[in-house]
Amino acid sequence: MTDTRVTVIGAGLSGLAAARRLLSSGVDVLVLEARSRVGGRTEGGHTEDGTSVELGGQWVGPSQTRMYALIAELGLETFPTYNRGEHVVQLGGSQGRMASKRGAVPKLNPFVLADLFQGLSRFERLAGQVPLDRPWTGPDARALDSQTLETWILRNLRTRTARNYFRVATEAVFSAESSNLSTLHALFYAHSGTDFEGLLSTDGGAQQDRIVGGSIRISEMMATGLGGRVRLDSPVRRIEQDGARVRVTTRAGETYESERVIVTLPPTLAGRLEYDPILPSWRDQLTQRLPAGSVIKVHAVYDEPFWRDDGLTGQAASDRGPVKVTFDNSPPGGRPGVLMGFIEAGDGRAAARLSVEERRAAAIACFVRYFGPRAAAPVEYLERDWMAEEFSRGCYGAHFTPGVWSDFGSALTEPVGLVHWAGAECSPVWSGYMEGAVRSGEQTADDIVATLA
Repeated sequence: MTDTRVTVIGAGLSGLAAARRLLSSGVDVLVLEARSRVGGRTEGGHTEDGTSVELGGQWVGPSQTRMYALIAELGLETFPTYNRGEHVVQLGGSQGRMASKRGAVPKLNPFVLADLFQGLSRFERLAGQVPLDRPWTGPDARALDSQTLETWILRNLRTRTARNYFRVATEAVFSAESSNLSTLHALFYAHSGTDFEGLLSTDGGAQQDRIVGGSIRISEMMATGLGGRVRLDSPVRRIEQDGARVRVTTRAGETYESERVIVTLPPTLAGRLEYDPILPSWRDQLTQRLPAGSVIKVHAVYDEPFWRDDGLTGQAASDRGPVKVTFDNSPPGGRPGVLMGFIEAGDGRAAARLSVEERRAAAIACFVRYFGPRAAAPVEYLERDWMAEEFSRGCYGAHFTPGVWSDFGSALTEPVGLVHWAGAECSPVWSGYMEGAVRSGEQTADDIVATLA
């Protein structure tokens, strides 16, 4: 048995940030990670020539102050997502281009644009009224939480193209359909990340910058600073507490005892651990209602980013899949050229049943439709099916189904005895993003330090 003051379960951004904060406060800490690597829902990969690619979460943007500060603290650097030229937009059967800018609203016919702008304005107005610390207490919160976002779309938008814009945007942000999540959650999420358009934008938005060497470097650098306090290949099976101490047992039968435990797993995985005593019903039923999104992230590698010569950013948005959203994911030097796309929500679940070869063919066909025949012959193809990852079971994060905020919201971060909860979903600011993960981990660590003191 190993004894320490705090045990952290999960070596993703939240767990490592919590451990780092605890250690800097003089609290001995141990981090248990199920995988053979750190990083959680961020993951690094490499092309055959050694170029870094990001298989998981990757972007930072304005107002994500803690991430930029942490990147600087660790001696890392950022570079801008390529955004010069025009975006490819295919909505409602139309095929056009849109000049790159901060906004994420395409050029459409005036009637559709008017419908879309009034819908976005109404959505942003409602989002601004949602209290970030207690979303279920805002104006008309229960009514908004009782309906799906799809219901709101049908009630507030009149044109098919404007409705499809919201649906594609929902898949891009949540990797879930608008019929899967509550309107209140969509409003909270947009407010949490400044505004809905900011979540979709590149310059001035959530996709503005990338980390040189990949976002995985953040976790790797934090883990290096923690030294032997991070133990890999240690999936936790059971958590027992008696009011004074907490005992954590791994699948291999190793036991760790401490005064506090921080669980930073995605909610659906946190609910699958064994607890003694069992979790209160309100906490357990919360985790039953927070499914992870469905997404496969794909990369096509080319000798050069040929789309740039055609005046394109490499970004596409379409209501026809399976790849509906793309980005230029080339390294800072521009070579090799890397097109990245997301297969999300229902498209992702359908694609997960295909072979790798079938998924590759479907993804490349989308790249050809967006960027022309030169996209047909990548030199390499990489993908990550996050639904198939045992210790994630989906990405980007959990989404709140109708009624969850109203009935179970207070249980999201409330400790159960000596067990505390942290993670990207637990932050009121930039919930679901890397920024939210770090903020949540550090806040939970500060709460524990105050309690232990």
